[in-house]
Amino acid sequence: MAFFAIAIALLLEQVRPLAADHPAATGLRRWLRLVGRNVDAGGVQHGWLAWLLAVGVPTLGVIAVHWLLAWLGGWPLTVLWSVGVLYLTLGFRQFSHHFTGIRDALEAGDEERARVLLARWQQVDASSVPRSEIVRHVLEYSVLAAHRHVFGVLAWFCFGTVLGLGPAGAVFYRNAEYAARYWRRKSEAPDQPTSAALRGAADAAWHMIDWLPARTTALGFAIVGSFEDAIDVWRNHASRFANVNDGVILAATAGAIGVRLGGASLRPLMAESEGQPVPNPGALAGGDGLPGEPARTLHFTQVVGLVWRTVALWLLLLVLLTLAHVLG
Repeated sequence: MAFFAIAIALLLEQVRPLAADHPAATGLRRWLRLVGRNVDAGGVQHGWLAWLLAVGVPTLGVIAVHWLLAWLGGWPLTVLWSVGVLYLTLGFRQFSHHFTGIRDALEAGDEERARVLLARWQQVDASSVPRSEIVRHVLEYSVLAAHRHVFGVLAWFCFGTVLGLGPAGAVFYRNAEYAARYWRRKSEAPDQPTSAALRGAADAAWHMIDWLPARTTALGFAIVGSFEDAIDVWRNHASRFANVNDGVILAATAGAIGVRLGGASLRPLMAESEGQPVPNPGALAGGDGLPGEPARTLHFTQVVGLVWRTVALWLLLLVLLTLAHVLG
């Protein structure tokens, strides 16, 4: 039934995308703020306790509802519950409008508007970025966003489904990612900043949680792209990135479509608005980019094709697993 839940959720998200400030996102942000203020006392144990409460309580709530619905009405209710949860956690439309706007501006020759849209999306200083670097950054941000909003969610949703936890895995993954991003941003706030212990716990937990999904995403890109090149760049260059999980994804992308990714990151703006990603989490720690052609606008189409082929691969695997379960 996981296939039907995912397919319906993706369709709903395309037809009626959620606003950035939808009630679930607002509620999660308030919950993280509440937990941080009341539990974060600066110690390592306080940091881990705050993280466990912030991420674990919503996940346990989803599990409880799933088991209750399974007891009350069986699989029809649990499928509807999974669709609802996936609708909130899964989807391209949560970031694709940024990608589309910048791509259209570049194709129209309006580089200044592309810089403005890039700065607004990632809260970075893009005022002097050349065209090729705009393209490169947009490709990086978009691939990482596709992983965090689609493929990572799919991976953890499937893990949870196999364990009988319903859509709890999707909530666990998205909450862990958002908590790490939120507390990383709050650690720089002048008013009640997050402690180093809480930020460290959130970052360490997120790295562990994203370790396997990052590699399943990279493998998917390799399968639907240039397999040998993707594996070669992944194996030889992923460790050059500041964030190794992001490096695996970007290296596989670079090899799969033959584009040069990585390089200098953009400077963050002084003021960040809530809900925005930390600038260029996949940037190289230093040095030149990966092997491949310099980024051009034609690579936008190639990345879109790579991502959608990977979605089709996921759905095909789920169909085959569903058939095997039914026939077996």
